[in-house]
Amino acid sequence: MADYVDGYLLPVPKKHLKAYQKMALTAGKIWKEHGALDYRECSGDDLNTKWGVPFTKIMKTKPGETVVFSYIVFKSKAHRDKINAKVMKDPRLQCMMDPKDMPFDCKRMSYGGFQTIVKP
Repeated sequence: MADYVDGYLLPVPKKHLKAYQKMALTAGKIWKEHGALDYRECSGDDLNTKWGVPFTKIMKTKPGETVVFSYIVFKSKAHRDKINAKVMKDPRLQCMMDPKDMPFDCKRMSYGGFQTIVKP
């Protein structure tokens, strides 16, 4: 059985990066408590690529924004669905879900579920 990964891309204003980091730290603990195998939040550092389409272009970042790449690892898609159902009901996460209080624009977030095809 291959791992399953939920992946996220979101533009975050650099001035809100610390607030986002604090929120993500709490969210990561919640996901891991409910059984996620791994949880990562990564802030863009080298986004001016010489080839391919830069994340900044895909996310249509505005001046003063960076891109955050995040992922959560699960045992399988079924495992993901079970854990995410629990996480979404967790009151600690519920209190952080007001779009008006988010340190980023939720409407510009990109998300998807991925089957692992290579794991050396």
